[in-house]
Amino acid sequence: MMRSPALHILVVDDDPKVRLLLRRCFEGEGYRVSEAASGAEAERLVAGDPPHLVTLDLSLPDIDGLAVARDIRSRSDVPIIMVTGKGETIDRVVGLELGADDYITKPFHLREVLARVRAVLRRSEARQEENGRLDARYEFDGWRVDLQKRALTTPAGRDCPLTTAELNLLEVFVMHPNRVLSRDQIMDLMKGQSWNPLDRSIDNLVAKLRRKIEPDPDSPELVKTVRGLGYLFTARVQRAS
Repeated sequence: MMRSPALHILVVDDDPKVRLLLRRCFEGEGYRVSEAASGAEAERLVAGDPPHLVTLDLSLPDIDGLAVARDIRSRSDVPIIMVTGKGETIDRVVGLELGADDYITKPFHLREVLARVRAVLRRSEARQEENGRLDARYEFDGWRVDLQKRALTTPAGRDCPLTTAELNLLEVFVMHPNRVLSRDQIMDLMKGQSWNPLDRSIDNLVAKLRRKIEPDPDSPELVKTVRGLGYLFTARVQRAS
């Protein structure tokens, strides 16, 4: 089924053959496609003609792809699908922490790419609709989080900076308090990543969030580990006035 041409995909890859392959694939499905061969060009296009989704190769000639993802994520919630020939675990871990929505390793099949693009766009649209409907301000244990403004305030009233991934994780916990969540469930709820990171990726992210919100990260009270099952957010969550 053809998609609306209003949906804009930015393809970032230094290989012209890959760009051409993806352009033909996406345009054949009705998407509008822009191309960037470098990180600088990608950042310029995102700022000037914001896309609905970015496919981002991590091996770029001028700027590391992860740095490009970090820059994009710092000013936009546009879904990012990382595309790379690398298979190292560190790329997957860092990609999660930067807020990537999915991860595809070269060589890839176009049918898989299309399926992932469609799934990520559906989740993005659903998320935007949900955020538009809900009052996204919550309180827990003296903390205040505004999910629409992407801001966290300490019990003392100070801003507490969080990375995109940390805030996404906190959102999962706030929306599912007093419920044991497995690592797979957390990954699925965190903007629906469909790639398969190691359990350690979630563990590392939980540890980072604990250092921000726990009085004693070594003896956590808000985010409890349930051995063999996952994590439990124990705080009483309520709508903020």
